[in-house]
Amino acid sequence: MTFTKTFVASAALSLAAGATFADGHMANEMTIVSWGGAYSASQLNAYHTPYAAKTGVTILNDDSSSTAVARLRAMNEANNITWDVVDVEAGPAMQLCDEGLAMVIDPDTMLAPAPDGTSAADDFGDMLVSECFIPQIVYSTTFGYRTDLVGSTAPTSVCDVFDTVAYPGKRSLFSVPINTMEWALLCDGVAKADIYDVLETPEGQDQALAKLDTIKDDVIWVSSGADTPQLLADGEVVMGATYNGRLFALIEEQKQPVAMIWDGQVMDLDGWIIPTGLSPERQARALDYIMFATDTQRLADQAKWISYGPARASSAPLVGKHADLGIDMGPHMPTAPENLERAFLMNYSFWADYRDDLDAKFQTWLAK
Repeated sequence: MTFTKTFVASAALSLAAGATFADGHMANEMTIVSWGGAYSASQLNAYHTPYAAKTGVTILNDDSSSTAVARLRAMNEANNITWDVVDVEAGPAMQLCDEGLAMVIDPDTMLAPAPDGTSAADDFGDMLVSECFIPQIVYSTTFGYRTDLVGSTAPTSVCDVFDTVAYPGKRSLFSVPINTMEWALLCDGVAKADIYDVLETPEGQDQALAKLDTIKDDVIWVSSGADTPQLLADGEVVMGATYNGRLFALIEEQKQPVAMIWDGQVMDLDGWIIPTGLSPERQARALDYIMFATDTQRLADQAKWISYGPARASSAPLVGKHADLGIDMGPHMPTAPENLERAFLMNYSFWADYRDDLDAKFQTWLAK
């Protein structure tokens, strides 16, 4: 587990100006769990720093979101919830909600309305896929490739990942079934509209794993969003899967010889849950943070540091230039019209129902 204790200096200044350290009924320290890397940095800039400056709260950052479901189950069993706000994808949020491990959120009383008075429920709209999930960003998992290692014909299709003749060399994939099995079926001829109907059958699952067998010896399996960018930067893979924001940082900020394949990008939602079982003071603090961090301006602000689309309709028109690079961020969003043309939409309900079973089957296959 990685902890970074962040006490924002400007918070001290706000205290000196007479700000209350903690509103009487709220905890004065909170642990926020996220993914690390460029994503957590964008949250620090857009949410944590201004919130700490406003309230004086001390925020502890924990980069354990990849294990959130298992960890929260264990904490609940031990009756010891140490996390206050947790960043998760939509599917895991639905799992946690179904298991009673995440708090039910009323968007119209617990989330801020849009500046024009539109209710939070209407502003988030279809992004509210679970009654426990507070959407934050729209992101995608897609592929980056080394422009200097792919020869004269750059890959343009997600299925080029399975073409080891045209593109020899190692490629990286996440060591989980989500996204990986969808791509395998898509590149084995299954129509997008039929992917999840096929994947819910044992025969369809075996078909996906058989397709992955064709490149298994050429794959470096990764567990973190930071792994593929590092492998690409080091030239250890010719192409690999990661989050589009990680690739943006690699390409635009680090100026690595890398480009992105938008074809087959799997669109997903990421956002917050508040664990059940918090004390009243900690729950009040978590709700206060959520009210602040998911308002229209804050979600637009995050896009200054990372290329993920804000989940609120009212935030989209406020997305401008990168805070440091000065480039327009709109074209780098997975939701940009030209990037959406060949996208694949995640079925959150499917993964909420099947994630545990397919995780077990996938790990057994990996171990063979």
